Amino acid sequence: MSEKLTDKIVRSLPFPPSGNKITYCGELKGFGCRVTAHGSKAFILNYRAGKRERRLTIGSYPEWSVARAREQAAHLKRQIDLGSDPLSLRNAEKSAPTVKDLFDRYCIEHLPTKAQRSAADDKSMWQGLILPRLSQVKVKDLTAADVDALHREITRDRPVRANRVIEVLRKALNLAVRWGWLEKNPAVGVRKNPEQPRDRYLGKAELASLAWAMNAHGPSTSLDAIRLIMLTGARKSEALKAEWANIDFGAEVWIKPSHHTKQRKVHKVPLSGAAIALLKSVQAKMLSTRFVFPSPTKVGPLQDVRKTWDNLVSVGTIHIWRSVVGFPELEAQLGTLLDRQPTLAELHSFAKAHELSLPSGLQGVRIHDLRHTYASLLVSSGASLPLIGALLGHTQAQTTQRYAHLSDDPQRAATELIGNILSKENSDRPL
Repeated sequence: MSEKLTDKIVRSLPFPPSGNKITYCGELKGFGCRVTAHGSKAFILNYRAGKRERRLTIGSYPEWSVARAREQAAHLKRQIDLGSDPLSLRNAEKSAPTVKDLFDRYCIEHLPTKAQRSAADDKSMWQGLILPRLSQVKVKDLTAADVDALHREITRDRPVRANRVIEVLRKALNLAVRWGWLEKNPAVGVRKNPEQPRDRYLGKAELASLAWAMNAHGPSTSLDAIRLIMLTGARKSEALKAEWANIDFGAEVWIKPSHHTKQRKVHKVPLSGAAIALLKSVQAKMLSTRFVFPSPTKVGPLQDVRKTWDNLVSVGTIHIWRSVVGFPELEAQLGTLLDRQPTLAELHSFAKAHELSLPSGLQGVRIHDLRHTYASLLVSSGASLPLIGALLGHTQAQTTQRYAHLSDDPQRAATELIGNILSKENSDRPL
């Protein structure tokens, strides 16, 4: 009969010349100490799970004492008697997907359903902000506290970006719930940072200055693309990807294919006479038989118009400043000193040094603000929000609702009209 294992016995167990040898405890069935030819000793437990023979390693000696290992073995045997399989549970824990695994599957199954720019932004948030902090955490072990901590950390420098990160993570964890990787989404209920929606609309004077800058710029493919954005309210990516096959000159319609739009749906846009004239002038140049705005350096569409836009903003802003009393003289003075046309920054610094206050002009205006301006002009002309949503390709009514406040004047006129009618009726009544 085997002896009860003690620290003295385990300490004296010899190492076999090859392989390993197990010495079992005479007191607790299945519990033993495995000694290997490589000089290691570890406690194990043999048991049966259903019809399968299983061997579980409890821990190494001397990190685990005999008494502690025997106590753990007894605990495991009680679990086994209740139908548990400790080795399977341990293996499942080791193979449980991590947040990195979640990202990998998210990339394969979800990102292809998003627009290219949106997918790239998602991937940037994962790689730059989520994975460096949570990569090795098991998805099933992720807690609401972990998600809150991630949000707080990013909030210190980028509060709005922190909100977007949580939105992306919440979507991925919703998918994880669907895949059976966890039962409850820990990203639900995160208190987001307050955001002020950016509603920048160009006024008539600003639009006039921008048009002046465009005329001063001279012809270019990027300038034509910006003009189309102004005339249609299109997103920049939609304009840059435009193809001649999608322009129906006969019906005067631009048919944006689903893979070009943010909503991933075909979007038909009626083209104004000005837009048609622009497109015909571009087509006459015959720069490409496929792309409306081809890249000048490689096969494919134009990738960006940033340089041209920055120039328009600068020139347009200076044009606005020239209406400020005293500025034309300062501009001429600085031009003489530099013997060239001063830059926007140089003019701003020179004016500040002479205590001349200047308006912001077009500084800070983004290309996307042309889309907001297009919508604002439609609202001010009396167009309905559903109509504007259809023109802009909005799939949700609340997206267009951001322009509702711009229709205050027509609403006020309507209420005044009712008031006038009631006042007239009251004045006609006899006392």
